[in-house]
Amino acid sequence: VLIFRNEDLDPDRCRPEFAAAAIDDLLWLGIQWHEGPDIGGPHAPYTQSQRLEYYREIWRRLHATGAIYPSPHSRKDVQEALVAPHDDVARRSGAAGQEPIFPAHLRPPPGAGRDATEPGEVNWRFRVPDDEAVGFEDVNLGAQSYIAGRDFGDFVVWRRDDVPAYQLAVVADDATMLITEVVRGADLLKSTARQLLLIRALKLAVPSYFHCNLVRDEAGIRLAKRQDALSLRALRGEGRTPEEVLGMCSSRD
Repeated sequence: VLIFRNEDLDPDRCRPEFAAAAIDDLLWLGIQWHEGPDIGGPHAPYTQSQRLEYYREIWRRLHATGAIYPSPHSRKDVQEALVAPHDDVARRSGAAGQEPIFPAHLRPPPGAGRDATEPGEVNWRFRVPDDEAVGFEDVNLGAQSYIAGRDFGDFVVWRRDDVPAYQLAVVADDATMLITEVVRGADLLKSTARQLLLIRALKLAVPSYFHCNLVRDEAGIRLAKRQDALSLRALRGEGRTPEEVLGMCSSRD
């Protein structure tokens, strides 16, 4: 069973017309799904902005375990903290173009936020087990392992604008939609390690993971949304057939 899920929690970049275009383009390409926002299914709704109560329940469960804490620090606060001499690992992470590792000295004491009943207007972060290896066997890429606190730090699960973060939302959806196999891009390998920590804290079933190689241009640069010349909609406008587009995406390994 293939599920189409509309992940539209970013209000600055997600619009209904974009979601409709994605469905139209994928159907043109020949991809068919069994459940989704356009056809419904037993785990509806399939649009994340309509599933906020599911995510609040997951927040409550994480909060009850003490796994998350309120973090008043802005992105600017984190960036400024990363220039301190004792945060060499975190600083290198940010300089490498990766998500900056949240400095451990910005964590509040254990038990902070325990009296909260709702997320409120503050970021909530998951406290990672420092120096613990988080590993999994990827169906496509083989054994993967990341060190919590070194490869990634405490990550946001609920944003100060009262929106659940990606990591929490997809874990909640995978559990409630009974997902057994997650297929996504290799750029999300580290996100999988984060999600495995959430899954463990929530005592959920662990799906299998297949991370696909990214589609790149002739120079080896990853294709992104900003490169509209190679979007499905643009290729359709050029008169390309679905077979031609699928051929462009085939592996050259």
